[in-house]
Amino acid sequence: MLRSDAMHRRADQGWIEVICGPMFSGKSEELIRRVTRYRIGRVPTQTFKPSLDVRYAVGEVVSHSRLTTAAEPVADSAELLRAVEDRTVVVGIDEGQFFDEGLVDVASVLAGAGKKVIVAGLDLDYLGRPFEPIPSLMVRAEYVTKSLAVCHRCGGPGLFTQRVVDSDELVVLGATDAYEARCRRCYDPAEAVQTTLEVESA
Repeated sequence: MLRSDAMHRRADQGWIEVICGPMFSGKSEELIRRVTRYRIGRVPTQTFKPSLDVRYAVGEVVSHSRLTTAAEPVADSAELLRAVEDRTVVVGIDEGQFFDEGLVDVASVLAGAGKKVIVAGLDLDYLGRPFEPIPSLMVRAEYVTKSLAVCHRCGGPGLFTQRVVDSDELVVLGATDAYEARCRRCYDPAEAVQTTLEVESA
């Protein structure tokens, strides 16, 4: 838990950065790259992920390109805040959209304590709606990196996440079997479940 003296001592050094975009846009890969860079520089880091995300590993953030970094799974933003050590300078958070809205205040508290907070997550859900808490974090952040994927249908700029399995649930964990990246032209939230991937010619 953070001590108040530490919070005041480093208050001028903290900031929030959000890496956002659709699935397959390299968000986790970029988070891993940045956290690893600080670790190589011997800067104390901690990385966290939501405990419900067990797609690739429990104790690691794993990108779709199979880059990895150690991560502590936490149930919610309050548990994340309690787990941050005083000596930690860089706090990485993956899959920020799966956290509760308290993540916005937690990130602000950590930044106010002088910590560099890097959050990766989806900014839009599969219906194209703002996926909180990422949009609220974006307006509180000093830095925002908007990543685009490659549309699975035409190769264009993939802005949206297209669900290709039959479910009305907001959260359906999956990767290439459940989602595709789509450009503005190819994205259709009302589209029926896809059985085959038909790539259009350019």
